[in-house]
Amino acid sequence: MLAITGATGQLGRLVIAALLRTVPAGEIAALVRDVDKASDLAAKGVVVREADYNRPETLGPALAGVDKLLLISGNEVGHRVPQHKAVIDAAKAAGVNLIAYTSVLHADTSPLGLAEEHRQTEALLRESGIPTVLLRNSWYTENYTASIPATLEHGVVIGSAGDARIASATRADFAEASAAVLVAQEDQAGRIYELAGDEAYTLAEFADELSRRAGKPIIFKNLSEADHKAALVGAGLPEPVAAMLAQSDAAAGQGALFDDSHDLGRLIGRPTTPLKDAIAAALAG
Repeated sequence: MLAITGATGQLGRLVIAALLRTVPAGEIAALVRDVDKASDLAAKGVVVREADYNRPETLGPALAGVDKLLLISGNEVGHRVPQHKAVIDAAKAAGVNLIAYTSVLHADTSPLGLAEEHRQTEALLRESGIPTVLLRNSWYTENYTASIPATLEHGVVIGSAGDARIASATRADFAEASAAVLVAQEDQAGRIYELAGDEAYTLAEFADELSRRAGKPIIFKNLSEADHKAALVGAGLPEPVAAMLAQSDAAAGQGALFDDSHDLGRLIGRPTTPLKDAIAAALAG
């Protein structure tokens, strides 16, 4: 039995879709907070189990009989460490044989503010004694393409990454990598994958490609971290979210989102999705 936490999330659904290409649905457990949101998965024969990070009593039953677990990091920034600990503790009690954890690129050295919770979770996994494989994911390309409508309206990409190169990949790329690790015949315990896109780009190059695809002049405006945060707050984002995004962009300027190991392409057996294709898909809706 292969189990995926956060299975109705954007990444989780893609992982299950990838698994269903080679794994019988009855051998896949979708662990979700709200089972009603997984009715489409249940209709495909996927085993749906309630598993709420904030309700540890749900985790033991959800992990019964599970061999390999994909622990997709929670989305409640600032609360993820205790949530992850609850899952790890339940997995140990249930006798799970392997945990694959979606960490962040170069978590051990990353200047990203978001990396600290991942470092702490990686430490909890080491201390648990459960065989673990770390999937250290770079940024989703969708983190940038999601802002395309606003960018087209204003004609400018804003950021604080300077001329740093960003090796992002699509959610589908990362999902296929997670699925590949779960079904791999080779022992994955102890492996650390630094997962990033094959083709890195600067935000200025992102703006240029968007301009070509959209047929409209788009420029990149580099800001200080403080000015970037202020601009995001002005656009309506909550201050904590704006601060996190601006800090992440500034950290990218220190190389936080670059890697040229090509681990991701090797895991999925194909080149990662090019930026031009991701932008074209976003424009097509």
